[in-house]
Amino acid sequence: MSRVIADANILVRLVDVKSPQHSVVQEALERLHSFDAILCIVPQAFYEFWVVATRPVANNGLGLSIMECDHEMTRLENVFQVLEDPRDLLKTWRELVNFNQCVGKVAHDARYVAAMKSLDCRILLTFNTTDFVRHKGIIPLDPSAVLSMGSLDFALL
Repeated sequence: MSRVIADANILVRLVDVKSPQHSVVQEALERLHSFDAILCIVPQAFYEFWVVATRPVANNGLGLSIMECDHEMTRLENVFQVLEDPRDLLKTWRELVNFNQCVGKVAHDARYVAAMKSLDCRILLTFNTTDFVRHKGIIPLDPSAVLSMGSLDFALL
């Protein structure tokens, strides 16, 4: 069984039923589940989710109250296995940002990759696949691509 880490943008679209990508995420998660994938998140996804979920709608957020956001996080914990940050996360992250010459915002993405490498996970479900191509050994997977996959295609990842 393969573990699939979900990026924060997956969590946001899953919670935001008004998003045009909501149904794509729901269907992709159902399909991954049918492939016996273990759906996971790392703490970074929750931090980023909180920022977007509690930000006002006028500022490209979901406009949730703290109570609503916390409730949604509890619901997400029922969908995804929450993995703990590994002890060597900072060391691995520093190695990655130096090796891949990460500057600015892409250093946030490197934190996902560092956690994934330390946790021996290779597949990241994300709408931002191009943000992760610099990182060798990681397979960025767009939810829409999952919808056209068969179980054998997934097994070959």
